[in-house]
Amino acid sequence: MTDSPTPKVAAIHDLSGYGRCSLTVAMPILSVMAIQCCPVATASLSTHTGAGFEGFSFLDMTSELGKITRHWASLELYFDAIYSGFLGSEQQIVLVSEMIDTFQSPLVVIDPVMGDHGQVYKTYTPAMCEGMVALAKKAHVITPNLTEAALLLGREYTSMPQDVAGLETIVAELSLDGKRSVVLTGVSAQEGQTGALSFDAKTGALSLCQAPQVARILHGTGDVFASVLTGGLVQGNSLLDVTTQAVEFVSLCAQRTHRQNLSPQAGVDFEPLLRHLLPEIN
Repeated sequence: MTDSPTPKVAAIHDLSGYGRCSLTVAMPILSVMAIQCCPVATASLSTHTGAGFEGFSFLDMTSELGKITRHWASLELYFDAIYSGFLGSEQQIVLVSEMIDTFQSPLVVIDPVMGDHGQVYKTYTPAMCEGMVALAKKAHVITPNLTEAALLLGREYTSMPQDVAGLETIVAELSLDGKRSVVLTGVSAQEGQTGALSFDAKTGALSLCQAPQVARILHGTGDVFASVLTGGLVQGNSLLDVTTQAVEFVSLCAQRTHRQNLSPQAGVDFEPLLRHLLPEIN
């Protein structure tokens, strides 16, 4: 095993005590991939806010974000990547943008969590969507689903293509003329398959990755996907390889969860499968 420093990722997400998502997904996944996860909690909740949970506790941590940035900067910390997910307000979007500017990490991964299945999340205002568009311009890699892709492009969801050839034009447009990499999630090339379509800004390559699809909605799969993708990129792997790894891992987790008939609110049962993400030890 080498003695080189363990890479560090600043992971900016909410912390939900129950219902696997956000930091409770990012921290174990990045850790098992031999990466130090430095969490930045945007809020602390008893459960996630998805359908099926009511009366959850909620502690807004917005006031801490700037303090964290300033303290870390005073320590002259270096992060190999900054990785952000769901953000709860316009102010949080601004503060994350300031953190990105402060640390100038060589990799910025932004999962522009704004909606799904053609619907914008209830907490997201038009101003927040505009803020996310601006924030995503600072990313080296973005991981939108089709709903979020429409929001980033200012289009109606119903006007978005469903075929792979049409989605390739969407991915190319999202790349900002090839300036950033894009991984469009939830892409199905044929019945029974799902995965992602990626554009690699380094190589200009478009790639489609597919895996068996589980025919049910499961909470937290996007967080699992983006966390595996971030970890693989920090390890130095190609976008195609890490997208393939993320697609296959999410599929494994979804199949396991489906076999156990677990509640969708509980998230995907990924913990017993973390061994699949262990890097080779040199």
